[in-house]
Amino acid sequence: MKPSVLAKAGALRRAAAALALLLLAACASPDWEKPGALHADVLARLGAPHSTQSLPDGGQRLLYSTLPAGYQVFHLDFDASGRLVRTTQVLTQQRFESIPVNQWSARDVEASFGPPIRLEQVARFDGDIWTYHFIDDLGTRRFAYVHIDRAGVVRRVMFADEFSGGRDPNF
Repeated sequence: MKPSVLAKAGALRRAAAALALLLLAACASPDWEKPGALHADVLARLGAPHSTQSLPDGGQRLLYSTLPAGYQVFHLDFDASGRLVRTTQVLTQQRFESIPVNQWSARDVEASFGPPIRLEQVARFDGDIWTYHFIDDLGTRRFAYVHIDRAGVVRRVMFADEFSGGRDPNF
């Protein structure tokens, strides 16, 4: 075979291997975990979570995030016996709207949504703006901006549509 044919064949094999790895990774997704699954089995399939929290009933919550590239953050709640009770995707408009302004701290935000995709500051707010992106119920990609003051208290939550960078034919 000619060297260029061998190079192309090698590139095709590498691409096929990369695709196979992506497909295997897609098989291990928090939203595919079924109630009743054992804590150790879930950890073996999904790997280490971003964070863990103790629940009031003696159970444990694992937080898995697809950010910054993805649009989902999952809570996997286990009971005290180590069985999965529920899996909840928490990056939703409703959950962001229900953040108790002037009550929640930065710690509460991170425990609920994980780390933001971006941390920013603006001249008109004395604190940090934590940016998350999510897909709303209508399939629109949106940003949630959680304003956290210097004392670490949530002061405001705002929303905007995510600009795709392309020209909108309807505009």
